[in-house]
Amino acid sequence: MSSAPDAARNPGSVGEQTAGAVPSGAAPAVISGLPKRVVLDTNVLVSLYVFADSRFAPLRLRVQSGSWQALTRDDCLDEFRRVLAYPQFRLDMETQLHALADYRGCASILRRQASPDQVPLPRCKDRDDQKFLELARDGNAELLVTADKALLKLARRERLAGLFRILTPQAALAIA
Repeated sequence: MSSAPDAARNPGSVGEQTAGAVPSGAAPAVISGLPKRVVLDTNVLVSLYVFADSRFAPLRLRVQSGSWQALTRDDCLDEFRRVLAYPQFRLDMETQLHALADYRGCASILRRQASPDQVPLPRCKDRDDQKFLELARDGNAELLVTADKALLKLARRERLAGLFRILTPQAALAIA
């Protein structure tokens, strides 16, 4: 997959990190004062970075303020880039690059990592959404915030207990 164009790179971003600060399979530690580690899927990012009047704007403020640490990977950023170019959004290239750069500038970009001791995940009905589950697991996220029905359906499964929670943006807003 291609990497982001140079114009979309933000030198002030956190940069690439390797997932695995907490052993695979361990529940993320909630430590007072540390940012909550979260994964925002593409539909949430579009709401936050394309529609400025989004009712979910407080989620973006949590990421920008540092109270939430947004986690992403190159394949997730590639999807966001493709979606920003959808004709229905009618975004010019400058606006697309600005939205991508804004998100990259406050997100931690993790490298995809395969490990034999990874906790197995349920398969998402939509294969394009599996990467968000993997990212949440591998990045030791507390939350995966999504409006995607296939991902939300998995939230009811016991297999994710102790790994991370899958929440709608509305439910995520209710979390302090």
